[in-house]
Amino acid sequence: MPPSETEVFPVQAAVPRGSWLSRVFLQEDLNFLVTNRIPRRLATRFMGWFSKLPTGPLTRVTIGLWRLFAPDLDLSEAKAARFRSLHDCFIRELRPGVRPIDPDPEVLTSPCDAIVGAHGHVRGTEVFQAKGFPYSLQDLLGDPELVERYRDGVFVTLRLKSSFYHRFHAPCDGAMKRVVYISGDTWNVNPIALRRVEKLFCKNERAVLDLVLPQRDQHVAIVAVAAILVASIQLHCLGPVLDLRYRGPNLLDCDAQFTKGQELGYFQHGSTLVVFASRGFQLHPSLAEGALVRMGQPLLQRPTT
Repeated sequence: MPPSETEVFPVQAAVPRGSWLSRVFLQEDLNFLVTNRIPRRLATRFMGWFSKLPTGPLTRVTIGLWRLFAPDLDLSEAKAARFRSLHDCFIRELRPGVRPIDPDPEVLTSPCDAIVGAHGHVRGTEVFQAKGFPYSLQDLLGDPELVERYRDGVFVTLRLKSSFYHRFHAPCDGAMKRVVYISGDTWNVNPIALRRVEKLFCKNERAVLDLVLPQRDQHVAIVAVAAILVASIQLHCLGPVLDLRYRGPNLLDCDAQFTKGQELGYFQHGSTLVVFASRGFQLHPSLAEGALVRMGQPLLQRPTT
């Protein structure tokens, strides 16, 4: 697949050959090429099929190989001690109590375990996926009503590494009345790709969870962005799995009530959540780009009255 006109590649001519910096660039190039120059949709479908094979020996081998590439994989918190398939390990549940939920009603908590990425205030309707790489709310959300709702609001990008717990939870009490599904590609969404492909989140398959809060004029949206090997999103309020085979409507009505910390759904691997809150919300002062945040820890603060 040839590079698209929206891809940006770093100039490496000035980097001395053989230096540590050139080795870093080489590793990034290889990572980018391996994950984004293969047939992404085909690879994603294959991984979905392969990961669900319920064979004990194969499962043990594949989880062992996974540990080699993801040494931070921690299964000690999992509810299950054994897994029928690699897929079961990906979507593992946690033991009760290992992710305490911040009880402060003025705090909205992180919906998942993640690395904090770009975050800050929405500039009108402009958001940043990485420094110098803007995208618009319209391109991401695909709904004019949602665009106006989050104009001048705040956002936080949450990256789920492949080794992380892949389920996501409600950041506060509320309800979900609809989901906006947007079909798309399956680009890798790791930091390397985010620095090289413009409007990357807007290219990929995604589901926008429109959360209604009890407080008037307070709104939160969670955008679940799929990626290579990960284009499968299961939401408990919906019947169908949102994946590359889904051919249903783009606007899906639902009527789900939830409490803070309640599970909303899961990725069938690791990917990205982008959380938006309407004008007046503030980022929690503990947030820092590159830091690890656990599900249930503070993410946002409600508007002051």
